[in-house]
Order: sequence, then structure tokens, then C-alpha cells
Amino acid sequence: MIIYLHGFDSTSPGNHEKVLQLQFVDPDVRPISYSTIHPRHDMSHLLKEVHKQLMLSADEEVVICGVGLGGYWSERIGFLCGIPSVIFNPNLHPEVNMQGRIERPEEYIDIASKCVTEFRTKNKGNCTVVLSENDEILDNKVSEQELKDYYQVVWDKEQSHKFKDISHHLQLIKSLKRLPSL
Repeated sequence: MIIYLHGFDSTSPGNHEKVLQLQFVDPDVRPISYSTIHPRHDMSHLLKEVHKQLMLSADEEVVICGVGLGGYWSERIGFLCGIPSVIFNPNLHPEVNMQGRIERPEEYIDIASKCVTEFRTKNKGNCTVVLSENDEILDNKVSEQELKDYYQVVWDKEQSHKFKDISHHLQLIKSLKRLPSL
């Protein structure tokens, strides 16, 4: 099973395209929608929904993927649920760069303070990061510096921030599927 978390633009047709691409790796792709506006509610909702999908699935090999803001959540939810994650152009600091786009950006700071301390150290090697050289929204060199000590970082020369085509990374995603540690 692959769990897919969309980015901030939840209504983008690109989300459906990514789900279709992920189905080449596993026919059981489960997109989980969330509001993108209320971070604390989003985190609670995502944890509950991912846990429910893990309980409903007979599949023993699971990975969670997300793009942009979905990458932010995939890293954290994957860690908290004990499943590997693949994050594309993750928005690592929505509290800074989502000002004016979400109602309560300060809730991301609250989430960070309530999350497990040093969670990346504890999650080391359980997440793979795919960064676009052509990201027009985020400075991925900064993201690489923040994540490279914890996770494998893969660079993509073609895609923009929304990462419309993930097909070049499907084998990577397939290789990371493994048993959740519930």
C-alpha cells in the first residue's frame, strides 16, 4: 500500500496524476485529503486516517509519499506511524513561507514544540528526500542542508515544485516499501 498526501494545492489535477503514477508501483494507493488550513487539526486528522488505513489494509508493505506541504506531513506521520516516507520538495517551514495562505501558521511552531525531540535523529534512514533543481517556490539547497545528515537526498533535474512527473522515482519508492511498526 502507498499512502499519498497532497501538497497545499489540494485540488490540483496533478494529484490525480501522481496517484495514477504511484499505481505502477502498487495498485493500492490511498490518497488522504486534509484541509491545509488548520495545522493542528490536519495533524490529528492525518494521524487518525493513516492509522485507519494501516488497520484496514492486508498489505504488509507500506510507504507514505507527499509533495510540498504533503512532504512536511509525510515525514512526520511516517515517523509517528513507523512507516518509511518519500518526500518530494518538502515544505520544511510552512510557519515561515505559508504566511497569508493559511489561517494559523503559528500552529506549525506549536506542532514542532510538541513533536518528539530530535525526531529526525530517531527517524534517520527512514525517509528519502527527492529535491527538484528547478523548484520555483523553495530553496532546495537549504532543504538539502537541513535533511542530508538524516536522510538520503536524491536530486531531480527536470521537475518543478509541484513535481508533476514522479515516474523516474517509482523504483525508489518501490524499494522502500516495508512493514509498519505499529
